[in-house]
Amino acid sequence: MSKSEKSGFWSLLPVTFATALFCCVLWGSASPAIKIAYELFRIPPDDTASRITLAGARFLIAGVMTIVFGSFLARKVLMPRRESVKYIALLSLLQTVGQYFFFFMSLAYISGVRGSIVNASGNFLAIIIAALIFRYEKLTLRKVTGCVVGFSGIIMILGGVRALLDGGALTFRGEGAMLMAALFYAFSSCFIKKFSKHENPVILSGYQFLLGGVILFVIGLVMGGRLEFYSPSCAYNLIYMGFISAGAYTLWGVLLKHNPVSRVSIFGFMNPVMGVLLSALFLGENQEAFSISGLIALLLVALGIIIVNTGK
Repeated sequence: MSKSEKSGFWSLLPVTFATALFCCVLWGSASPAIKIAYELFRIPPDDTASRITLAGARFLIAGVMTIVFGSFLARKVLMPRRESVKYIALLSLLQTVGQYFFFFMSLAYISGVRGSIVNASGNFLAIIIAALIFRYEKLTLRKVTGCVVGFSGIIMILGGVRALLDGGALTFRGEGAMLMAALFYAFSSCFIKKFSKHENPVILSGYQFLLGGVILFVIGLVMGGRLEFYSPSCAYNLIYMGFISAGAYTLWGVLLKHNPVSRVSIFGFMNPVMGVLLSALFLGENQEAFSISGLIALLLVALGIIIVNTGK
């Protein structure tokens, strides 16, 4: 297949949709996969060290996989340029160490459904930060409307404005940690956009996963964390969690390379949808997933993502 044929293949709408859907299924499965991992590795909520060790192991695997997948697609071994090391170091601290420290903490205390919806706030925070801090774009009426709609869904799943003001139904280790993870995601997204002008995004993702995984794994071990493989399912789960990031980021990068950004990013609304559906399927969280408030919250978040990624 020639280069032009390959570009044409990835820009076909059915291929774009199917690939984007597959990526969103992978990302959406992260919350249930992590909660299942806690059960398989028998990690209690208060064992922070082992959670960090698990996160480190996941991203070590994700980093290796991303580099291998990217090298296969590029038909050469992907190596970062010397000047890109500082970009990789900063991204690893934001996207892997910062984001997933809080992400793994949160899922020890809240449901997969709740976590999937709250985590979607990163989409709206990224737009606000890109406009107000990085000055990448302007806050148009459409984007502000999308953010308001999306955040209203997140407020609903958190129990409404009264619950936020009272503070009793929310905890820092649970909902607060997931919001912190979303904030780290938003900043890392802006930096990736900036650094991608100087380096291949797949190289940035793969090596920052690898470096961040090493940092988390070492920190976890120093704190006394450990991973005991009680059954083969532990290994299968860990490999799958690595593939979630490696497979999704690599394929999403391919789609962005061969399609307009707006055409690909519009499919991001499926991330929280898949997270909720897969949490209901694998974690048995049907009551929360299919409650009236849960469905309305999910609809508002998905609608908000669609609005902010829709053209004029």
